[in-house]
Amino acid sequence: MTKNRCITNLAYYDASKAIVWLCDVFGFSKLNVFSNADGTIAHAELTLDGGMIMISTQTLETPFSKNITHPNDIGGLETMSIYLAVKDADTVYEKVLASGVKIEIPIKDESYGGRGFSCRDLENRLWSIGTYDPWVKQ
Repeated sequence: MTKNRCITNLAYYDASKAIVWLCDVFGFSKLNVFSNADGTIAHAELTLDGGMIMISTQTLETPFSKNITHPNDIGGLETMSIYLAVKDADTVYEKVLASGVKIEIPIKDESYGGRGFSCRDLENRLWSIGTYDPWVKQ
């Protein structure tokens, strides 16, 4: 029986490059990657400790993609943010720094528990990364 789940779907201009970055820096693993005939990504599934995100190449050619936009197309703003719960935020923070992307909020201990930071990825999407896990009693 299928469980109800919430899975984020993100579109990138260069989805192939984004997949490599997300795996190298955040620690995702490729589960499935389906390419279009032109080499762009039609659909990819990346997993991390039982969670998943789906990735595709940003296009305006499908009924779904006509309803979403990329942050760079609206002045770098996001209409949502992704929170990634990790075991060691400091290690991920060092990988993010080494990758050269923008840190929006430097790493710090949070008042509600955990330790975290916020950054942009290589295509300007906003991510918050931290050790706080709302499913685990603090």
